[in-house]
Amino acid sequence: MNKILIAILALVSAAIGVFVYQTQVAKQQPEHALLYQKARPLANFELTDHNGNSFTNEQLRGKWTLFFFGYTSCPDICPVTLQELNYIYPELKEITDNKIQVALVTADPKRDSQKKLNSYIRYFNEEFIALRGGHEVLYPFARNIGLMYAIVEDSTEENYLVNHSASIVLTNPNGQIHAIFKPTQVKPTDIPTINSEIMLSDFDKIYQISEAN
Repeated sequence: MNKILIAILALVSAAIGVFVYQTQVAKQQPEHALLYQKARPLANFELTDHNGNSFTNEQLRGKWTLFFFGYTSCPDICPVTLQELNYIYPELKEITDNKIQVALVTADPKRDSQKKLNSYIRYFNEEFIALRGGHEVLYPFARNIGLMYAIVEDSTEENYLVNHSASIVLTNPNGQIHAIFKPTQVKPTDIPTINSEIMLSDFDKIYQISEAN
């Protein structure tokens, strides 16, 4: 009888152990971000930053990089996203031991000159980066990292709009595509933007998982 009881207790203990382990693993996983189980390669690219310097795959080495597409004439998504990133930037730096960078890639190189990008990005944060390039470079780069953009009106007009993803792509210190942070949109009429608190929580989990591996 004692042997049966011991066996039952052992099975119960094992089941509890598995449950606790699974619960802990679930807590460690990002709740909203898409985390790739295996980081995806990023094809070679070359863009120019807001200071006129070349920005290539090499500039991703040793840092976590947050990429998103936008443009300086964007009336809503871009300024809100940059502001949200600025809110949590100190915490992101603390988590990564200052090994992080934020990069806006303009989807409107026709109007977004280097000078205009320099003024725009510095308004939000002196450490943020703004990148530009011709559409022959931007289109394959956007497809590669899983984002999109499209000029939806006649670009010969001065005030045309550009459709672009509101998601943010994370590359790891090896220069690989690691995760995607999706925007939140409670109502169809809401502007799809990143929730900084949710993003910070998910980023921390992603970083801890990476460090554990």
